[in-house]
Amino acid sequence: MKRVSLHIIFWLVYLFQDVLLIYFLNTTRFNLSPRVDLVLAIENCFVILLPKLFFTYFMLYITLDKIGKAGIQKKDILFSIFALAAALFLYRGLVIYFVDPVINGMTNILPFFYPLGFLVALMDIGFASGAAIVIKQVRLQLTGKEKEKNLIKEKLEAELKFLRNQTHPHFLFNTLNNIYALARKKSDETPEVVMKLSKLLRFMLYETSKPFIKIGDEIKMLDDYIELERIRYDGRLTINFLREIDNESEQISPLLLLPFVENAFKHGASESRFESYIHIDMKLENSLLHFNIENTKENNPKSDVNENIGLKNVKRQLELMYKDYNMLVKSELSLFKVCLTINLKTNAEV
Repeated sequence: MKRVSLHIIFWLVYLFQDVLLIYFLNTTRFNLSPRVDLVLAIENCFVILLPKLFFTYFMLYITLDKIGKAGIQKKDILFSIFALAAALFLYRGLVIYFVDPVINGMTNILPFFYPLGFLVALMDIGFASGAAIVIKQVRLQLTGKEKEKNLIKEKLEAELKFLRNQTHPHFLFNTLNNIYALARKKSDETPEVVMKLSKLLRFMLYETSKPFIKIGDEIKMLDDYIELERIRYDGRLTINFLREIDNESEQISPLLLLPFVENAFKHGASESRFESYIHIDMKLENSLLHFNIENTKENNPKSDVNENIGLKNVKRQLELMYKDYNMLVKSELSLFKVCLTINLKTNAEV
């Protein structure tokens, strides 16, 4: 229905300018009143609209469609030439046998095969069909670009969703191991851990589907996760989480910071045989986030490789979600450190 309306609007606009052209042309040819000249112009334009409609829609829905599907073929060119010839002959026939003698009341009729008459017909038909074809091609290009943009957006959304979902199984596996260990000890903390896990899973289920969440909610989720891990290590692990946030309602991509904390526990504390620590320092000021995390680790080359692979996930999320960020990873013999800076106002629309 929308397409039909657009076609009607196009032809009404075309007829308006065509009527004006014929009207001003008639005022120099016939000594008639302006009202009669206008009526003649309208009748003239509606009659010779027929060959223009024929050739225009032949090109739009037969020739161009075939070219779009199979490329330019010789037979398509021949058909177009035949269609143009038919339109020209129809145009001349309407002018010679109806427009000039009946509408304009002329007695001195020019010959049918009058070269200038065919040239005028060619220009008239060519202008109408050319304008319609150009408009259609522009519309198709815009539609194609919009489809391409939507496909890219869907692809990036799917990739981002995949990257976020990778966090869930790993996190759940570690937490279930903690609960299993507590259950075997018949620890009184087991119900509390299960409740915290339930809250975290609820957060991951409902909040991570959003493109952005409040940074205050992200911090609360990190606190709950750290508390779960703290129970596992008793007193042999020191955890410090310092934060200085000027606006807890600032928006951030969900689960963006959790992999750094997971990485610190998995490849730092869990692999260390001695007392170890995890220091987290977070500062948000004027939408600029500084997130530094440092943990002790064993001198294990294999661990370094695993850490780098795990951080690729976060780096890709940063590439997708933010235009202005910097991530520095520093790995030493017994120390692993990540320094992340993000301008949260530069979030990209995925």
